[in-house]
Amino acid sequence: MTIHPKIAEFLATLPAPDGSPLDPDAMRAGEAAQVAPPEDRLPLHAVEDTVAATPSGEVPVRIYTPVEAEEYGLLVYFHGGAFFLGSLDTHDHVARALAKETGRKVVSVGFRLAPEHAFPAGLEDCYGVVRWAAEQGESLQWNGQDLAVAGDSSGGTFVAAVAAMAKDDGFDRITHQILFYPSLDLDFDVDRYASLKENATGYGLETAGLKPFNAFYLDSGAEPADPRVSPLKRKDLSGLPPALVVTAEHDPLRDEGELYGRRLQAAGVDATVSRYEGANHGFVQHFSWIPEFHRVFRETAEFLDRH
Repeated sequence: MTIHPKIAEFLATLPAPDGSPLDPDAMRAGEAAQVAPPEDRLPLHAVEDTVAATPSGEVPVRIYTPVEAEEYGLLVYFHGGAFFLGSLDTHDHVARALAKETGRKVVSVGFRLAPEHAFPAGLEDCYGVVRWAAEQGESLQWNGQDLAVAGDSSGGTFVAAVAAMAKDDGFDRITHQILFYPSLDLDFDVDRYASLKENATGYGLETAGLKPFNAFYLDSGAEPADPRVSPLKRKDLSGLPPALVVTAEHDPLRDEGELYGRRLQAAGVDATVSRYEGANHGFVQHFSWIPEFHRVFRETAEFLDRH
């Protein structure tokens, strides 16, 4: 189907890419300026900023408690932003919606960003916080059973990589992996996936922009052939946690996400692939106020409850 009219209306306001170099500081400032003030955010029982003590250092986290209860399932969330954008604030509304709709206590991770921090700094922060959350189970009122990892876009890359790292380390507490339109193959050869051609232009994230947007990460030492960077490069996907892979019809990254889901299924993993028609890359962050797309949070809750 065609792109959702509300998304099309927004895309029509965007200037055409002019090929000028990307400025991380300016782009981060632009994102920060769009963050809603606290009084306009979805209310929850409690929201707390703290730090997680991990092997890679102290990592800022924001903990969202949806309602008052004796115990909670945990969901550790990694924000998107091509590894150099995004923050606890820019994705605060996503974390709040996840907490409210799933009933889980959400731990959002303020991991280190490229290019200031070389690979694998951000990935190590994310993995470290997952292990910290399990270790802090009593103080977090964790039910000891339900520990999900979730992320959008490059945060989805970290989800797949963290799930694999945990398996290799024998850390078996992760029970679910949830990936929203993930970036799973940082080899951007346009012949690798049909969606790189079908959705190359006109939908916000453009195929020609993938290399420059990810250059800060790749130039910091992330090698596309490394399965921690491109999780689709991992040969054996067996034994990984059940997965929900959400893709967007009009996304250059659509096909690699769906391939990951199929490969998980072939490896015996309980994996659900859910494509949102009429959506583009980033719809969970930018367009989840549209009812057809807000249901992604309910689908996430149903996936968690089903397993």
